[in-house]
Amino acid sequence: MAASASLPVDLSGLCLQSGAGLSRQLYQALRERMLDGRLPGGTRLPASRQLAELLGVSRNTVNRALDQLHAEGYLQGRVGDGTYVAAIAALATPPAVAPEGRVSGAALQLLDAHHLPPPLPGPPRAFRVGIPAFDLFPFDIWARLSARFWRRPSAARLGYGDPAGDWQLRELIAVYLRSSRGLQCDPAQIVITCGAQQAISLCTQLLLQPGDRVAMEDPGYRAAAHAFSVAGARLAGIGIDAEGLDVAALERAGQCRLAYVTPSHQYPTGVTLSLPRRLALLDWAERNDAWIIEDDYDGEYRYSGTPLAPLAALDRGQRVLYVGTFSKIVFPALRLGYLVLPPRLAQAFARRRAVDMRHSEIGTQAVMAEFIAAGHFQRHIRRMRNAARARRDALLAGWPESVPGCAPLPEVHAGLHLSVRCDSLAREQALIAAAARVGVEINPLSVQWLPEGNTAPDQRGGLVMGFAAVPEQAIFEALQALRRAWRLPG
Repeated sequence: MAASASLPVDLSGLCLQSGAGLSRQLYQALRERMLDGRLPGGTRLPASRQLAELLGVSRNTVNRALDQLHAEGYLQGRVGDGTYVAAIAALATPPAVAPEGRVSGAALQLLDAHHLPPPLPGPPRAFRVGIPAFDLFPFDIWARLSARFWRRPSAARLGYGDPAGDWQLRELIAVYLRSSRGLQCDPAQIVITCGAQQAISLCTQLLLQPGDRVAMEDPGYRAAAHAFSVAGARLAGIGIDAEGLDVAALERAGQCRLAYVTPSHQYPTGVTLSLPRRLALLDWAERNDAWIIEDDYDGEYRYSGTPLAPLAALDRGQRVLYVGTFSKIVFPALRLGYLVLPPRLAQAFARRRAVDMRHSEIGTQAVMAEFIAAGHFQRHIRRMRNAARARRDALLAGWPESVPGCAPLPEVHAGLHLSVRCDSLAREQALIAAAARVGVEINPLSVQWLPEGNTAPDQRGGLVMGFAAVPEQAIFEALQALRRAWRLPG
């Protein structure tokens, strides 16, 4: 069909599928032709009646599509002269060469060098690391509390919230930490985060300048090392022994702006930082005007006695930033954690968090607050601790007496995983590959070391195994599969 304008209308190939959404289909088809140049700016469209006849649809269908294109600026009406395609040629033809510099090349290089591996797909299997027994979570209670909140939420909680987090939840966290961990803190010192990783990232943004040195446990939690490296920090690996971080080696390492530690249950070795080392570390921070980030990622899991008091509970110089998370008690998908900060830092951290995220989603915070206030949280912790202990015992009891090339299993007094050393990197890789072929997940210890550390690569081998993710029967079956894969007796 010819148009009265000098530019012809090209509607070749425009076919609409019968059924609902005809106007949407027509809108999308015309919009695509305008953007890719088949309907260039200045083209006069046929009248709506003619277009409807051409396409075999109702005039209302055409008018709805044209109205949407008008509203979005793709069409322009000229009084007494019809409807024309707007001049959007700049959108139609992409540049021959993609522009450079839209994303910082240096930033991309850092991300390439310090990327995190993707999460493992599917439901947890033995022996996935970092996963609690969320098969035991009381989802019925959580659903009831969530429905109650959203049935009649107060208007005060539906606007923009405090970037530091819901005050009631912060109050309850403070009470919980005082009663269960011996950590005396005020709710004003607490900032709610989307998990521990965001808490660590906030610390990098506010405590570090590019070029600052950060002391890291080596081997240690590589996700934290990635966050520090992306912030431009230089990492100083500090060795681990039977008492935890070697503070004497930290003293010899030179000036560091902060130290990142997992004292209750060192990741990934599982050792606990001794009291003399804790006091020495606090003394180091005060003398060197340095900060300590204490990541207490699974401190609730202590299988003899009560959970250890955090390093922050011993801090008199306001040098410790305490990172807590609900992921290891509830489930990782919840994405709810918190920072307990020295009072002088609390306001700055809340303001910085507001730049990236105005505030956390209120529903999750409100439901967690009620979950804690009603006593469900403490009951769930006890249940999770008992389940993790039973699953730990199943792994320890069923593990082969001797695995060639592996040290014996250590004693496990805390946490959700254990680590066993291998005599070489090749042996680590062979055992893990054989386990993977029979559907058993084992993490390599070798990837947890800093690349520039002092330990020789061939001495970094080992197996890291979580024991809480699946019930005892699944652990038994996985151990039987490992015996076959590793060609062990029994």
